[in-house]
Amino acid sequence: MTAEIVLQAFRFGFLLLLWLFIFAAFRVVRADLFGGRAGRVASVPPRAATGRKKGARGPRHLVVTAGPLSGTRITLGEQAILIGRADDSTLVLTDDFASSRHARLTNRGGQWYVEDLGSTNGTYLDQQRVQGPLLVAPGQPIRIGQTVLELRS
Repeated sequence: MTAEIVLQAFRFGFLLLLWLFIFAAFRVVRADLFGGRAGRVASVPPRAATGRKKGARGPRHLVVTAGPLSGTRITLGEQAILIGRADDSTLVLTDDFASSRHARLTNRGGQWYVEDLGSTNGTYLDQQRVQGPLLVAPGQPIRIGQTVLELRS
C-alpha cells in the first residue's frame, strides 16, 4: 500500500515537472516571436546632459564587421534601426542566434543608443550585456549572436 502511494507521488511529481518544462519552453518561443516584454519604459538622458557639442558630427553608417553579413553598410538617418531575423527589420540577420526582433538602435539628439528587445541570447555592447538603452560610441562593437556591428563616420 505504501509503495503504491510513493509510486503515485512520483507520477504526479514527474507530470508537474513536465508541465513546468512545457510552460518554460512556451515562454521562450513567445519571447522570440513577439520580441519579449511589452510596455517596458526606458529612460534616456536628455540631450543637454550628454555633453554633445553643437555642430559635432556623429556616425553616418552602421557596418557589419563580422558574421554572415560581413561588409554590409547601412546609412544612418533619424529613424530607428530594427535588427533581427524578421523580414520587416531594417537589418535582417541570417544568424541562428538572433531573435526575430532582437535589438534596436535609436537616434536621440544625434547620439545612438542600442536596446535589447527581450532577445533569447542577448545583445552585447563591447563585453557588457545590454539591459536597457546604452549609448554607443563610434567604433564600439555591438554583438548579436555571431554578428558584430559598429557605428562609423
